[in-house]
Amino acid sequence: MDALRARVGTKSMGVYPVDYPATTDFPTALDGIRDASAYVESTAANCPNTKMVLGGFSQGAAVMGFVTANVIPDGAPEGVPNPMPPDVASHVAAVALFGKPNARFMRAISQPEIEIGPPYAAKTIDLCVPDDFVCSNGRDFNAHMEYAETGMVDQAADFTASRVLAESGPATPAQPPAPAAPAPQPPAPAAPAPQPLAPAAPAPQPPAPAPPPPESPAPAPPPFNALRPLPPGTLLRCDTTCHIIGPA
Repeated sequence: MDALRARVGTKSMGVYPVDYPATTDFPTALDGIRDASAYVESTAANCPNTKMVLGGFSQGAAVMGFVTANVIPDGAPEGVPNPMPPDVASHVAAVALFGKPNARFMRAISQPEIEIGPPYAAKTIDLCVPDDFVCSNGRDFNAHMEYAETGMVDQAADFTASRVLAESGPATPAQPPAPAAPAPQPPAPAAPAPQPLAPAAPAPQPPAPAPPPPESPAPAPPPFNALRPLPPGTLLRCDTTCHIIGPA
């Protein structure tokens, strides 16, 4: 199962273990034929898009061989279920059988020969290790347990996976993850509050008027000279100066 799961990509895959006592008492396989047939028919009816792979080893291979038969074989014991309806075959993608008992072995245990039904023949891989005493004319008991070591498990997985993918379409490739959203940007710093306008400089005051030029002093009167007469129009003021000389 693991080998097949690794080859079908992202497709979902379930496993159903057939319910029967797998023992050396070969006729108990009849319980497995009933259970497997019922499960396959139920799955085909209830899950029509599901593609099934039937597989078995040794006695299990015999069970699946009888499940795919299109007729009840001669010599089959009472209670063998009727063959599955032909349309069920379209829901089975592949059948993988390992060490299926051959006619010689089945005669030795007094059981009918296993015949794969025609609707399943082309989609069946029937593998037998050389000299396996169950499925060949050999007599090597150990060979019956060497299917994994001989690479036949991988061979069957390749075959069944190719059948599954061919009938159901290739697995949907995994979608790449969506790109991560960009990290939030920190908020832009707030613009500084507008500064109050500086008071306008006072308009320059007009310059103070220049002080008037000092008046030129009146010309000093010419010194009095008694010996020299004054020019005409000259005013003459005579002051009397009193000097205290002593007591009167």
